[in-house]
Amino acid sequence: MRTHRAAAFAGAAILLTAGTATAAEPTPPPPPEPRISDAAVAKAVTRLDATVEDVMRRTGIPGVAVAVVHHDEVLYLKGFGLRRTGESAKVDPDTVFQLASVSKPVSSTVVAAALKDPGAWDEPLGSSLPGFALKDPWVTSHVTPADLFSHRTGLPDHAGDLLEDLGYDQSYILGHLREEPLTPFRASYAYTNFGLTAGAEAVARARGTTWQKLSDETLFKPAGMTHTSTEFSAFAKAPDRAYGHVKSGTGKNGTAVWSPRFVRDADAQSPAGGASSTARDMSRWLRLQLGDGVLDGKRIIPADALNRTRLPEIVSQAQTFRGVPQFYGLGWNVSYDDAGRLRLGHSGGFELGANTNVTLLPLEQLGIVVLTNAAPVGQADAIALDFFDTAEHGAPTADWLALTGALYAQQLNEGHRSATDYAHPPAGARPARAASAYTGTYENPFYGPLTVTADAKGALTLALGPKPLRFPLSPYDGDTFSFETAGENAVGRTGVTFSDGKVRVEYLDAEHLGTFTRK
Repeated sequence: MRTHRAAAFAGAAILLTAGTATAAEPTPPPPPEPRISDAAVAKAVTRLDATVEDVMRRTGIPGVAVAVVHHDEVLYLKGFGLRRTGESAKVDPDTVFQLASVSKPVSSTVVAAALKDPGAWDEPLGSSLPGFALKDPWVTSHVTPADLFSHRTGLPDHAGDLLEDLGYDQSYILGHLREEPLTPFRASYAYTNFGLTAGAEAVARARGTTWQKLSDETLFKPAGMTHTSTEFSAFAKAPDRAYGHVKSGTGKNGTAVWSPRFVRDADAQSPAGGASSTARDMSRWLRLQLGDGVLDGKRIIPADALNRTRLPEIVSQAQTFRGVPQFYGLGWNVSYDDAGRLRLGHSGGFELGANTNVTLLPLEQLGIVVLTNAAPVGQADAIALDFFDTAEHGAPTADWLALTGALYAQQLNEGHRSATDYAHPPAGARPARAASAYTGTYENPFYGPLTVTADAKGALTLALGPKPLRFPLSPYDGDTFSFETAGENAVGRTGVTFSDGKVRVEYLDAEHLGTFTRK
């Protein structure tokens, strides 16, 4: 895409200068300059304790860790609250948190270090990832790591995530993305964890190694990130780790009560969301990023290789709440402010218990990382936004927690939740037929087999996935039942409708892949 755009600009320049060869070349505008003083940063750092404590008070979240880097110096490194509710162990700078999607810019750093040549991002994957293909053979033969890391392959939003929820492993998921419908290649943006994962895994396998080993050798060990891993087992075994929390009620003061009810194993999408780290390790990564690949006087990544990850690859939002467009680079959200300064950032969130944020202003040599151990309610983003707002304007210009909390709530409500209230069958609902009308095994090329069984009283259970997962079916109306979804992408109750030897599972059918045929 950038090649075509550059050609268009070049053509425009030719038209503008045709017949005016003697005219003076236009003077380019001056590059943006730093605007944030050391004193302004110091003021923002001084405010951080109060900001974090206010966010924790208003949301009730149990634990937070924050690191701030400015001009290669770690100005702030601190933990707040508890690793796990009901216990006394406190969060500190060495507490290991799950990064969720902040894994993406970490992973693009790994790939930049491995590829070295910025142009290598644009080389087709070829056969470096056996079993991986997309629905269109031409796209499969041309797709590159840059396409996959910038979410511009044409795969649907979050393609493959529901397979992960059902318990399928990485190999199965990557091998079944070929079933997903495609929108126009390199002309449409849709955020896909498993697309990015395919790109990262292809780079690792082309080098004859695993993603964890590649990450260790190219980034974690050279950068001294001693408590950072891409494997869930390392996080699970860490003695100083933050447990994920979800809302479990409301306290007397109206604040949410949080409980460590779930464990999120993201190994299947490791490069996209499975990394874990500490505030201290992430401060070293911030220094590496802001140092253009240099850390402690040693070059770890070529500057041009790192810079390639920061270039806009595709428009991801035509207009953000700031009123400006946002682009996606290679594992980074990329935008420019009214002063022309590059802003890099990424948020991460697990509905099962994590919210993270990293934000950089490279020109200002300023960055922050925020790690939390609770499902997203805007907390990590609000802390980062408040910090940069204070550094730039002397004080926050908005209630960032109210804004980011509303945005997360909106995203949750706009998910694949059903418009039907399955918990309350309609008046005059028709009775279901005999259990034998529904029991049996149904096949689907994407989601695998679905089995319906009945107990001695005729109550039905639906089974899905390789383990499998079992969901009791509740009658709704005639041949329509419902069950309560589970996992990272749970959407409450969803419908299950039987008809003519087939069964359609509503929340699996967003891309018309959720119909199973009886064997």
